[in-house]
Amino acid sequence: MSPSALVLLGQAQVGLAEAAQLPSSGERYAGAHLAALRATAAVLAARANPDTHAGSGSRRRRRLRSAWDLLCEVAPEMGEWAAFFAAGAPKRAAAEAGVTRAVTAREADDLVRDVETFLAVVATTVGVCPS
Repeated sequence: MSPSALVLLGQAQVGLAEAAQLPSSGERYAGAHLAALRATAAVLAARANPDTHAGSGSRRRRRLRSAWDLLCEVAPEMGEWAAFFAAGAPKRAAAEAGVTRAVTAREADDLVRDVETFLAVVATTVGVCPS
């Protein structure tokens, strides 16, 4: 088990707990979405192989990819989660930008619950028994 994966998963759990207590819908949504990103980083830390995509002598610059794209690559079984969170990224950006009507209270609360479930899946994936 990767120590960095454990740290990232712990940060995701703390971040989600903090997000759940935030007063505004936008803040809760953005905080929960960021917790999902940290959990995704834990999976990437646990599974990614930096040499997997190294070209043989190629010096071309690689296209930047989202964490959600990388999650699909290293953990294909999480493809639906990746698509779900990628679809929520514009809402998170709007909420972070202060657009007050970007997210309803229900959307924020639903995302907090969805991220709780995702964190449990990630914990199992990286080899930690969910608590």
